[in-house]
Amino acid sequence: MDDTLTALRARIERVPLLAGGEPRLIAKGFSEDRKYAVTKGDETFLLRVFELQQYARKEMEFKALERMRQENVHCARALELGRWEEANLGYMVFTYIDGEEAADVITFYPEKTQYAVGLEAGAELLKIHRYEAPDTVGPWHERQTKKYRRNKDQYLDGGVRFAGDEKLLTFIEENLDAMKDRPNRFQHDDFHLANLIVKDGHLAGVIDFNRCDWGDPIHDFLKIGFFSADISAAFAVGQILGYHQGREPDAEFWRLYSLYLAMNLAGSVAWTLKVYPDGLGDMLARIDRVLEDHRYFETTVPAWYANYTRK
Repeated sequence: MDDTLTALRARIERVPLLAGGEPRLIAKGFSEDRKYAVTKGDETFLLRVFELQQYARKEMEFKALERMRQENVHCARALELGRWEEANLGYMVFTYIDGEEAADVITFYPEKTQYAVGLEAGAELLKIHRYEAPDTVGPWHERQTKKYRRNKDQYLDGGVRFAGDEKLLTFIEENLDAMKDRPNRFQHDDFHLANLIVKDGHLAGVIDFNRCDWGDPIHDFLKIGFFSADISAAFAVGQILGYHQGREPDAEFWRLYSLYLAMNLAGSVAWTLKVYPDGLGDMLARIDRVLEDHRYFETTVPAWYANYTRK
């Protein structure tokens, strides 16, 4: 990808929204997209640059973000989707959400505020899940079971195993039937503190919908246990209760939450070995913590939730 700032500056001059703006690389996250904050006068835009072969998927994301606007979700608005054919690149322009990444600052707030931000995040996720999948999307349980079988094979063949995986794999096999007849809704599919922006103690918006998908809404909660609860249990509990409008989640929620979390563990090892092998140690530590939270999936309600709600 020819994404030097010199080449980029020349290209954005052909995009009226950005012409005359100054791009700054945002070097965070694991997306294959290149992200830039483009400042033009007193306005800032978010620019994502991607390989042109991803254009059809980006059209789906653009349409979904239009729907998020209709649902009044607090997220970046997609303003323009276009092509730079000569460079084999596509681009998408968004509004820019001012604030700080929640993962970086949430613990600077009092616990009460962390919980309140979680409530706000849960309310936003509920709005995201109002969007029904088109009829062309296949049944969730068939797609997800196929994906799990593939991830499981990659894990078993990958040469890196974690202690307790036999119990984990047994738990998954015994609960796969829970996915049958689950709803097909729009999923953010990477909903956690690193993809939330906060400002002045409130949620400013949800970012990074580039992994969006269709399926069971409960699947969007698995990243809580993986990437949010260890930073702020107060936020994580708040997100769950905010989504459920203050009600305690039922046993079906916890069974499915635990199933999706368990299915993700083996897949995470395979993903890390392929995409970010230097992060394997951190990933295995996260897996150990999740296994302990669920007593190797003897329990579906994680320890961080039970301990916080007993306070």
